[in-house]
Amino acid sequence: MSATRPHSEFGPFVTRHLGPREADVAAMLGVLGYPTLDALIDTVVPEAIRLRKPLALPAALSEAEALAALGAMAHRNQVFRSYLGQGYSACHVPGVIQRNVLENPGWYTAYTPYQPEIAQGRLEALLNFQTMVADLTGLPIANASLLDEATAAAEAMALTLGAAPAHDDPVYLVDELCHPQTIAVVETRAEARGVRVTVGDPSAFSFAPGVVGCLLQYPNTLGAVRDYRGVVEKCHAAKGLVTVATDLLALALLAPPGEWGADIAVGNSQRFGVPLGFGGPHAAFFATRDAYKRLVPGRIIGVSRDADGRPALRMALQTREQHIRREKATSNVCTAQVLLAVMASMYAVYHGPEGIARVAGRVHDYTVRLADGLRGAGFELLSEAFFDTLAFETDAKTAERILAAAVARKINFRAYSATRIGISLDETVTPSDLADLLDVFGADRRAGGVPGEAHWPPTSAAIPKDLRRTSEFLTHPVFRTHRSETEMLRYIRRLEAKDLSLTAAMIPLGSCTMKLNATAEMYPVSWPGFGALHPFAPAGQAEGYRQLFADLEAWLAEITGFAAVSLQPNAGSQGEFAGLLVIRAYHRARGDHHRSVCLIPQSAHGTNPASAVMAGMKVVVVKTDAQGNIDLADLRAQAEAHATNLAALMVTYPSTHGVFEDGIRDVCEIVHRHGGQVYMDGANMNAQVGLCRPGDIGADVCHLNLHKTFCIPHGGGGPGMGPIGVAAHLALHLPASPVGGSVATASGAVSAAPYGSASILPISWAYIAMMGPDGLTEATRYAILSANYIASRLEGHVGTLYTGRNGLIAHECILDFRPFKTAAGIEVEDVAKRLIDFSFHPPTVSFPVAGTLMVEPTESESKEELDRFCDALIAIREEIRQVETSQAAQDDNVLVRAPHTLQQLSADTWTRPYSREQAGFPSPATRIHKVWPTTSRIEGAYGDRNLVCVCPPVEEYSVSGEQ
Repeated sequence: MSATRPHSEFGPFVTRHLGPREADVAAMLGVLGYPTLDALIDTVVPEAIRLRKPLALPAALSEAEALAALGAMAHRNQVFRSYLGQGYSACHVPGVIQRNVLENPGWYTAYTPYQPEIAQGRLEALLNFQTMVADLTGLPIANASLLDEATAAAEAMALTLGAAPAHDDPVYLVDELCHPQTIAVVETRAEARGVRVTVGDPSAFSFAPGVVGCLLQYPNTLGAVRDYRGVVEKCHAAKGLVTVATDLLALALLAPPGEWGADIAVGNSQRFGVPLGFGGPHAAFFATRDAYKRLVPGRIIGVSRDADGRPALRMALQTREQHIRREKATSNVCTAQVLLAVMASMYAVYHGPEGIARVAGRVHDYTVRLADGLRGAGFELLSEAFFDTLAFETDAKTAERILAAAVARKINFRAYSATRIGISLDETVTPSDLADLLDVFGADRRAGGVPGEAHWPPTSAAIPKDLRRTSEFLTHPVFRTHRSETEMLRYIRRLEAKDLSLTAAMIPLGSCTMKLNATAEMYPVSWPGFGALHPFAPAGQAEGYRQLFADLEAWLAEITGFAAVSLQPNAGSQGEFAGLLVIRAYHRARGDHHRSVCLIPQSAHGTNPASAVMAGMKVVVVKTDAQGNIDLADLRAQAEAHATNLAALMVTYPSTHGVFEDGIRDVCEIVHRHGGQVYMDGANMNAQVGLCRPGDIGADVCHLNLHKTFCIPHGGGGPGMGPIGVAAHLALHLPASPVGGSVATASGAVSAAPYGSASILPISWAYIAMMGPDGLTEATRYAILSANYIASRLEGHVGTLYTGRNGLIAHECILDFRPFKTAAGIEVEDVAKRLIDFSFHPPTVSFPVAGTLMVEPTESESKEELDRFCDALIAIREEIRQVETSQAAQDDNVLVRAPHTLQQLSADTWTRPYSREQAGFPSPATRIHKVWPTTSRIEGAYGDRNLVCVCPPVEEYSVSGEQ
């Protein structure tokens, strides 16, 4: 391939995906001193690992062809009325939320709010989510958010273990009437951590010493509402913690767990306006007591203040982040489900407390009327106390007849067994639906009268009096003031305007690959054929999904060089965990139960050591050399020292330092020679696709961040997907289905749904299909070109910390700002905040090396945008020079006071030693288009010392005039 090969040869979509034009490529190569793109790539990527044949993938499709193919798949999925429950319910997505959040790139292309000054909109929506969860669960501390109910329950067990006194044989009780997928995921996590799980009846369980806690389901998987106060008392007497998996909508009517003694509440916010999506993505919630706030997994949004003393939001208690605590982290969770948490919080804002109570009351009223009809037809319910789910026992013949009659009407019921049936209703149920349900059972359609808009309290005793909610919820004004669609629309847009997304500028974050999320890739997410399926619908109703999964698994296997792929992990962190579980299962199947040592280079992503500990492994750190590469001598020494117990090495390639290490094959060979397996972190796969493959290099397992390399958008911090590819000898050990049906040698379930967040997989399918094999390879080549172009343009201004052969890098570079701290007192954070004034999202700060910025431009950014970024950093370097030469004061200059708000620049007085123009319009580009930070620099430490993670009284915002 020549550097000037016309884009049109790769297909029309490739032309849109790649940023630089052919003339730009030539100019960029000229700056680098290479005649062709081939010559550059040949120098960057080691010859020994190069892929010498094109990827065996289908030829590129046009956008119209790809959408037509996906449309055919969606049509093959049969959307029944699914009353299957199990933590998933159909719901109405308010149109104003679907169009302006889910389908809006201003929301779905934003990044994790690590730079809060340009993320106040997302942060406010997430604070609303936390407030909603805290109110409904009756617990004061909530996060925003986790991946699904099952993994949230597993995280609760991990918190419980961390809070408990040390035990040689810790025991954890799981209610046998929890949802089965939750039990499966908790058992997987517990087994790896050495926790003994007992699944049984909580009321009959003896809380002996060594029992660290328990998990209860409220209402339980049969729909029964039980009083667990006695269980709570017994667990607390044994000094254990009580976790309750619950239903947010039910809690509008039921007494909150926090009010009857629960220590932790978890669940899924899906039914708050998020499509079923065959299992995801959905935002799980996690709430607990104040005593455990420093053990909470994931992210907590807290209220702090900015440099002007105004209230401002940020991610609180960030010392819990994995890149700081590493193997001491309480969780490996990195990706959250921000976009879906935003949707759920907006659903609560849209409905308000009265609306949520009305929806809950209506669902319950329909369930009560269905119960009356079933009783009238001779069926005996398993519980007379329920919210939205009914279960009954009958003979096998009758059960078979009922299920067949339901299917004939395109209705799914849950079959607990051959004789037990369950029905879970939801907010979409209409009088016509209820009539159909009664007909299936041969019941009188007039049973219970005509359903109406029920209000709490209901007239039935289906919820016992002492378990009815009496406390208020959603009392903050934000949940009570946006009733018209006009006001709701303006509120959503007002928050969007406070954030910087890819709609405004490049987000050059190292290791995060913020590339184009094309509109054509996003369309299918909203199609009912993908979004309206229940994750536990019968397989025959998901033929389109099965084709999608088969295609994607085969394509990803070809791209990575592996024999098999699992799509179950619903985040990169879960992919890491799943991959290590596969390695663990492999060793155990061979009788090597003692192999538990995991070697991890100093340069590794922080989630790596956290994942290893979660998988029951002992972390041993391997040194890196002066060039940032793995120190092969130290690796050999560590591998030999731990040969008897060596389980795995975790390695990122290209390295976290942004370099293709020449010794990667030697690394793999050393580990294999000593009996270990090689786990490759796929975070940097955007530098490999089409050029080399992990399986060919020598890796045994690799996870892929579909929200990086394969175009699923970051969504403000999530959703993500982290499928894993494995070599042939590991294929039998891929994750088990959370609802059974897997081989005995499989590692355990790692997410609640069999295919994780299935409804966003069409995005990656569309990307691969429209790029084709040549387009995917060209994207990788352009990503490497763009990164090297930036490093070259900045040479002489800011140094690149690590380089490979001929001073070149892979797809990202680490810029070294440490010298400026000594010379001018300027910290790397000052540079990051100053970039905001140039309307840029700062690159990754102080990772993997303190005092640096890690930059990854991606293939989708134009040369014009790359130059704008370089020009901004060069201008900032000149501002630093002014401090170095005493032209600007070290303690009061445009960098240490950055970023600058419009409110500051438009104030009547200006007393700073630099001009308003320099502060707010530092480049010609900012005079044409400007993204303003809505706060000045935020004081993180203040927010941590004074933790507030729910919406504060509206009066506190009076200083800034904001609501």
